[in-house]
Amino acid sequence: MVDAIYIHIPFCVKKCGYCDFLSFQSDEKQRDRYVDSLVNEIRLYPKIKYDTIYFGGGTPSLLEPFQIKKILDELDFDKDTEVTLEVNPKTVTREKLQELKNIGINRLSIGIQSFNEKFLKKLGRIHTNSEGIATYELAREIGFKNISIDLMFSLPDQTIDELKEDLDKVFLLNPEHFSIYSLIWEEGTPFYEKLISGEYEETDNDIEADMYKMIIERSKENNYHHYEISNFCKEGKESRHNTKYWRNKEYIGVGLGASGYLENIRYKNISEFSKYFNEIENKRFPRVEEEVVDVVMLEEYRHILGLRLLEEGISLSSDEKYFNIYQKLLKNGYIKGVQIENQERYLLTEKGLFLANEVFEEFI
Repeated sequence: MVDAIYIHIPFCVKKCGYCDFLSFQSDEKQRDRYVDSLVNEIRLYPKIKYDTIYFGGGTPSLLEPFQIKKILDELDFDKDTEVTLEVNPKTVTREKLQELKNIGINRLSIGIQSFNEKFLKKLGRIHTNSEGIATYELAREIGFKNISIDLMFSLPDQTIDELKEDLDKVFLLNPEHFSIYSLIWEEGTPFYEKLISGEYEETDNDIEADMYKMIIERSKENNYHHYEISNFCKEGKESRHNTKYWRNKEYIGVGLGASGYLENIRYKNISEFSKYFNEIENKRFPRVEEEVVDVVMLEEYRHILGLRLLEEGISLSSDEKYFNIYQKLLKNGYIKGVQIENQERYLLTEKGLFLANEVFEEFI
């Protein structure tokens, strides 16, 4: 049964140079209209009791608390629901954070990306190191007890020592959760153009592997579970919402360009405001793509997503095709079989973790 919803807020103060997510600058009038459309899109779906609600973007914290409340008022949830809002440090004040907590936001995902001023400027972030830390500390003072920090590594000319300094600051702040992703050079972004022109260079593969290994080791030393390839948490503080994705659970996605998975259909919404508004005004789902997930695809998704969960893994498939893949991956040392709650499951080994994309390709 579906019990999760992703709500896309496609607005940013300024688009970062590395970002290819669907996001735009906006004015107050456009944001008001968009919130009204989101509410009407939610009304197209049946009433559901939600276990997780996730506001992603873009920069959801650009919205005013009363706008977020207007969306939440359409959703059935309670105090045990995980309600996450992605936050850019430059877009919140003490008063705004307090209001967000008052209306039901109980988990923040703060987009720090780096604590190094040099890299914040390179990335095009609008906040400073001190503003990032101040936002985290304000959230703590107000009473948020579930905070995640987003970081990046393998940045242009970044050294292992500079990454170590970022990690030191994370562990000093001691969030319940943090995500850390290596930079992806997305075609069409300013970063990609600088790569092509030779202004920037990709990090050497061996150096990037050393960085990732250090992240894993330092996290373990500081009592974080490495529960997913790019995600680390304190005991019991996994992202409940994102874990549903990796377990291949169904979820509703609303908003411009949002993706969802419902009733065996994976779908993607329209990415143009005028078309999105028109579909909502005509009380139609604003979808541009739909894919029926058959039994074969369901099994592919289960393996590719499930192996990302490093402490949970996947159970054995009855399909002979997958049995042969398991044997090959076991032989090459990419996965291992373990007993979890009296069930045989397969997890990535350290070797498989560092070559995860090669492992996933075996299932496609």
